[in-house]
Amino acid sequence: MKYRSCASFPGNLHLVLVLRPTSFFHRTVTDIGFRFSQEDFMLKMPVVMLSSVTDLLHYIDENQLTSEFGGTLDYCHSDWIVLRTAIESFAVTVKDIAQMLQGFGTELAETALSDEGKTIEYLLESHTDKYRKLKDAIRSVSKEGRHLLASLESSGKEDDSQWDVRLDWETVQRLLAQLRDMESAFDGFFEKHHLKLHQYLQLLRYEQSFQEMELCLEHLTAQERELSISVDTLVQTEQALKRLDSLESNAQEVMSRAQIIILHGHQLSAGHHYAMALIMQRCNELRHYCDTLNARYTCVLHLQAHTWCDDGAYLLANQLIDKYQSKEGAQAALRDIEQFLEGAPSMLSLGPDILAIEYEAVITPQLANNALWLSLCLLLCVYFCMCVCVCRSHVMRELIETERIYVEELLSVLLGYRAEMDNPALSGLLPPILRSKRDILFGNMPEIYNFHSRVFLQDLEGCLEAPESVGACFLERKESFQMYECYCQNKPRSEALWRQFSDCGFFQECQKKLEHKLGLDSYLLKPVQRLTKYQLLLKELLKHSPDCEGTSELQGALTAMLDLLKSVNDSMHQIAITGYEGDICELGRVLMQGSFSVWISHKKGPTRMKELARFKPMQRHLFLYERVLLFCKRREEHGDGCDKTPCYSFKHCLKMTAVGITENVKGDVKKFEIWYSGREEVYVVQAPTLEVKMTWLNELRRILTNQQKLLRGLI
Repeated sequence: MKYRSCASFPGNLHLVLVLRPTSFFHRTVTDIGFRFSQEDFMLKMPVVMLSSVTDLLHYIDENQLTSEFGGTLDYCHSDWIVLRTAIESFAVTVKDIAQMLQGFGTELAETALSDEGKTIEYLLESHTDKYRKLKDAIRSVSKEGRHLLASLESSGKEDDSQWDVRLDWETVQRLLAQLRDMESAFDGFFEKHHLKLHQYLQLLRYEQSFQEMELCLEHLTAQERELSISVDTLVQTEQALKRLDSLESNAQEVMSRAQIIILHGHQLSAGHHYAMALIMQRCNELRHYCDTLNARYTCVLHLQAHTWCDDGAYLLANQLIDKYQSKEGAQAALRDIEQFLEGAPSMLSLGPDILAIEYEAVITPQLANNALWLSLCLLLCVYFCMCVCVCRSHVMRELIETERIYVEELLSVLLGYRAEMDNPALSGLLPPILRSKRDILFGNMPEIYNFHSRVFLQDLEGCLEAPESVGACFLERKESFQMYECYCQNKPRSEALWRQFSDCGFFQECQKKLEHKLGLDSYLLKPVQRLTKYQLLLKELLKHSPDCEGTSELQGALTAMLDLLKSVNDSMHQIAITGYEGDICELGRVLMQGSFSVWISHKKGPTRMKELARFKPMQRHLFLYERVLLFCKRREEHGDGCDKTPCYSFKHCLKMTAVGITENVKGDVKKFEIWYSGREEVYVVQAPTLEVKMTWLNELRRILTNQQKLLRGLI
């Protein structure tokens, strides 16, 4: 037999040990074979001829040799083959699992969504079933890998002499780690997919509930319009009251169900539903329906008041004038009036003491001989009008009282938390890094507190006796309220810092001292909540101030507060933009922002297969400025779990000087086109509602019209 070292041993050889056979025949054959290959060995490495196994032990340790060579190495070739086969099979199975996961992920990503709830339920069930089967497969393979690992560990991987076993152990360990990473990534992907599919099903069901409720409300509104007739006589009043009472009973039940749907919508939005904007739009539409119906049904109270006033006029017309000539007679008449007032409608109810005062003012000697019943009817009319003033005064008192509470709460936070950061007694509970970041945690709350405690609260208190001046008060301080924009822009950083240190003993100790039921994070939200409260109270004041002095100022104040809320909201979204290379502050104020479905087509260049096959739109968040339009992709990155806040990855920028619009796209009233550089790029944009589309088109038209005027002026 001829040996070729270069072919038989691909590694680097330094020494060759040749163990000669013991029998004469085999020894002769070996010697002859060695002579033929001697030159090969001599040129490359030394060769040692050994006569016995004992000589072999002089060169190789016995624990490196098997028993047939006089060693102690425990080795079975058949066992080694079984083990190697198992390891290779495990590696192939891990690869198959990876391909199965990738295939399943592709299937999920390409799933077409139906608008049928049962179809989506089936998808959820089938996807979940496949997910569980894949999880079972992963667990089975993991179990197989752990079994292999245990077998290798029992073979003595820690023994330096078992280097081949150690390599096998490391291979299996690496494959198991890959399997764990794949499983973790797969779990995360499926969790997001399952959440989106579940939210899509929630949206379908919510839309169905909304549409059914919309039909009910429209039907009620149509019925109410049929009853909107002029009421001139008592008989007409009574007939209208009966019909309206019956209709109101039905309406209250329907509006109660509408409120449940609105509440459900808020719950979905609080759960960070991907269609939050659409759901809140639906809630606002239902709320508008209910407010409109409530406003219309107040005519029931007005009709009741009309009937009550007619009864009062009849009562007064049947009073004998003579009995008013004496004190006893006047008092008896007063008792009759008081008894009548007790049956007054709720909106006309007033304490008898106040009525007695008003009545005594009427029955002065100068009026005693006049037509007293006419004066008292006038008093009832005045009383009716005063109810409006009472409502307005009540709202005004609520505005001032809640302002005082707000100022007290701000002070408690600044003294009970912020100032306590300098308290040496609590220094051991306060992480040093937190002390240096108090301006991030509290923002410009000190500035807000100074404004409200020293300026605005006094302004409001001065309006208590003159509610008509509160609108002017808000308008006068309009610029000061801009400080809230700074506070809200800092809010995400403040919340992130709070999440990091919320379990800190310092905060718990401060809360205990203040006897606050809620944590600091709830009080840090107060300024944002206060802005919302202002616009609600201003709306109430407007409702109770029809054609009164100061109404225009009230409307201006409400508009200013709503503009501030929009500006704050827009700026909160703007600071979450990432990836924009320029200084985003140089773009100016955000005019509009919102989420849309977008399709893109290019006039030049080849169409990619991916774009050709795309049947789903891209979800993009658009930011409109006076000079540019930004396209961003919304991502949920900041925070954990329900504390996540959106951020926006910058994708594209269009200069408004090169933008054009097509207002209508065939097939969908909610779509419009934004084209760029003479239709080199065309963006088909689908708004969540027709109202949103028209709002954006109006703003885009305004910008483009101003650009044309500017160009004509330059020419």
